[in-house]
Amino acid sequence: MEPIIWILLPVFVAAGSALLSFYIMQARMEVAIARERELLAQARAAIDSQEKILHEKVQATEACTRREALNEFLGDFRVEERHYMRETKALFAIKKSMVLQERLFFRNIPLSNWVEHELTVEEGGDLGQLAKACSIFSGKSVGEGAAASKLLT
Repeated sequence: MEPIIWILLPVFVAAGSALLSFYIMQARMEVAIARERELLAQARAAIDSQEKILHEKVQATEACTRREALNEFLGDFRVEERHYMRETKALFAIKKSMVLQERLFFRNIPLSNWVEHELTVEEGGDLGQLAKACSIFSGKSVGEGAAASKLLT
């Protein structure tokens, strides 16, 4: 029996060593896998945040481009104005009036016919203020980029 113990003892020791080394290696591999998963999670978080930032930048750029395109489009509109004084003579009175004509242009293409306003002018009245008050195209209605070209005839 003693020789069998001496023969089986190294086999049991070898099997125990093999099991012990197997569990140690298994634990090391689990630690290495956990580290790799942590690095992978950090990389995914960084990629996700970069993707969100890139998406926001693209949206901001698109919005800026749309605003610039709209401003450029509105800048192509302009108003052409002309005004002159008209005197109407009745029996004993002379009536002075200012005739304001204006039309809307897109680049060189007229978009409307001449719109005419006849305004009665009082003595000492400011003609510029009177023309601005009755203008239907100039101001905020055509956009900030609208340039008014005035022709006096």
